[in-house]
Amino acid sequence: MKLNLKNPLVFFDLETTGINIATDRIVELCYIKVYPNGNEESKSMRINPEMHIPEASSAIHGIYDEDVKDCPTFKQVARELANAIEGCDLAGFNSNRFDIPMLAEEFLRAEVDFDLTRRKFIDVQNIYHKLEKRTLSAAYKFYCGKDLENAHSALADTQATYEVLQAQLDKYPNELQNDMQFLADFSRMSNNVDFAGRIVYNEQGVEVFNFGKYKGMPVTEVLQKDSGYYGWVMQGDFTRNTKQVLTQLRLRGNK
Repeated sequence: MKLNLKNPLVFFDLETTGINIATDRIVELCYIKVYPNGNEESKSMRINPEMHIPEASSAIHGIYDEDVKDCPTFKQVARELANAIEGCDLAGFNSNRFDIPMLAEEFLRAEVDFDLTRRKFIDVQNIYHKLEKRTLSAAYKFYCGKDLENAHSALADTQATYEVLQAQLDKYPNELQNDMQFLADFSRMSNNVDFAGRIVYNEQGVEVFNFGKYKGMPVTEVLQKDSGYYGWVMQGDFTRNTKQVLTQLRLRGNK
């Protein structure tokens, strides 16, 4: 089924040095940009993470320090990438929990002001898990009838994710709508305030902590009664985006 788009939709996948959003870095990024008229463009880039790629990670995606030592850093490509996906909605496989938070963190680290909060995020894995509960390779086999060659290659994973979403729309015409807002809502697993999900909206729409001793408690109330908690988070191993959101809520509370 051809996607019904109002904005361009960018399918993307990241390969990284690891899975810690706060400390790991991107080593490869691939995207397929699908326009409302059906035109497509794609790009794949290797990135120097400016740190050692652990052997355990290289064993998964096949990218080693030697492969990226002469590649540009994320900071060098950040503005070009931001321009390429400006005004686009984003889609991926497990992207809401990993790829989008990682991308947001890299933009902040590169000091590129890029607002992701107004985008629609479509997570094909969440749609799949809600309806079938398996992996990308299994999803590709189940929906498209093909074996996924070169799994954990950013290009192969991105192309497969694109094809799986189209096939999902064909398979579930009664459950899914060919509308990016619907798909973004359907693929959302939690109502995050920050990308890492450390702060979420409760049922009343109030921002609450989603971890630690104050889990479930409104952020502004916690910061008013325990002023040191803000400093603890800011000094801790939390993502820049989480710290940015917490600072915004603190400033709002002070007003």
